[in-house]
Amino acid sequence: MVITPLLRLKGISKSFASPVLHDIHLDVQPGEIHALMGSNGAGKSTLCNLVAGIHHPNAGSMEFGGHPHAPKSLRDAECSGIQMVMQELSLFPTLSVAENLCFNRLGKRAGLIDHADLRQRAAAMLAALDMDDIDLQAPVAELGVGLQQLVEIARAISHDVKLLILDEPTASLTDPQIDTLFQRLEAMRERGVSVIYISHRMDEIARIADRVSVLRDGERVATLPVAEATTDTIVELMAGALTEPAAAQTGSEQPAAPQVLMKVDRLGLTGSIQNISFEIRAGEVLGIGGLIGSGRTELLRAIFGADRADSGALRFAQDNFQRAQVMRSPREAIDAGIGLVVEDRKGQGLLLQDSISSNMCLGKLRELTHTGGVVSAADEHAMASEMREKLQIKCDAFGQPVAQLSGGNQQKVLIARWLLNDLPVLLFDEPTRGVDARAKSSIQSLLGTLAAAGKAVVVVSSETDELIKVSDRILVMSNGRLACEFNAREVTEEQLLEASFKYYSKARHA
Repeated sequence: MVITPLLRLKGISKSFASPVLHDIHLDVQPGEIHALMGSNGAGKSTLCNLVAGIHHPNAGSMEFGGHPHAPKSLRDAECSGIQMVMQELSLFPTLSVAENLCFNRLGKRAGLIDHADLRQRAAAMLAALDMDDIDLQAPVAELGVGLQQLVEIARAISHDVKLLILDEPTASLTDPQIDTLFQRLEAMRERGVSVIYISHRMDEIARIADRVSVLRDGERVATLPVAEATTDTIVELMAGALTEPAAAQTGSEQPAAPQVLMKVDRLGLTGSIQNISFEIRAGEVLGIGGLIGSGRTELLRAIFGADRADSGALRFAQDNFQRAQVMRSPREAIDAGIGLVVEDRKGQGLLLQDSISSNMCLGKLRELTHTGGVVSAADEHAMASEMREKLQIKCDAFGQPVAQLSGGNQQKVLIARWLLNDLPVLLFDEPTRGVDARAKSSIQSLLGTLAAAGKAVVVVSSETDELIKVSDRILVMSNGRLACEFNAREVTEEQLLEASFKYYSKARHA
């Protein structure tokens, strides 16, 4: 008897500024846990967003339960029986646990929320994941990230779900919490519920999945039974044809004896990174690679003092690396000569409604402020003009709100702020994400120029080819630990990808 797939994708393609998915054909069977794997940027999350109605395909068609599937919105897909738990949590931090669990089904009596009924239903949802000890009336912001993740999952599976999409659901969970989640998923599979499970953790895939599909550069390159999905096979499928080490790069020409400016000494942050040690050198671009969630951003934030490390220290050349320091705030890091260009330029980097010049000169207010506490508009304009010319920033006027600029020009404004501070160590977290090809090339060239001028440049990037292109050395993070260090002129993309799995295929707390 031929079984109709619960979900069938036919020739799905999706483009934003550039193609993201191309001609995807994929089936998910009833009662199947189907793992979806691929390198950062392969298109996994975009594909799930199409199924869940968040985005809409440019070409191709979908079927769900044997009928055409073209949801106009997330709500539309949920009404069809599709629930998705995304990597970025969507809880309301100031609402209680119970209110978050029942947000779309609050239940009212005489126009008022029936809180007793609300708590009763919420308790039943949490009981499904053995979370009976959580205070239902506590604001969800008071929970740890792992418990927040479970609350989100509990909310999703409480519906009449036919297809559950989980995007890296265990990244913040402990081993017992993972065991409980997997028991629940296995019970759902027995009832005929299907699951699309996105993860980089090979041990979890082998334990829970039935089949594995691999995406590479927006295309499905293989679907195979989990028994055939060895780590070596998956890495080879994700990497594609073997690549040769790069012959030419835009990274800096490394000096004969590069000066070590700073040493990261066994740095750790509970739940994020552990025992990280390496050197940061003047005149060099140091790349940091790894899978999303491997601890790359957390490492930069700990170095910069945005999150305070709870073990290890930083040591600096000024005192011959004798004094161990932990940055307690970004202000301390800046005083020590460290700057950070954040990944989320809109949420954490720029004041979007403020002018281009004020954003650029935010770190120079003391110098620009004259007697009476008035900022010199002329001096601010002069500083901004210098950076505009140096970085080729396209804008109508310096008084223009930075929100009106393109993504690439916004990124250049943020970089300009740190260049004006003239710090010896510059950390860049995904500096070319969300910018066009021309801006990307310009920023990549700038990284090499900064290193050639003697700066120590550290770059986190999810694009393996970019890391090889711009870096002198490359560190690879894996599950919060430093997996390997490579000479960028000798490494291949496949070696970097293989290293990124190093600590995912072993016990989580090894």
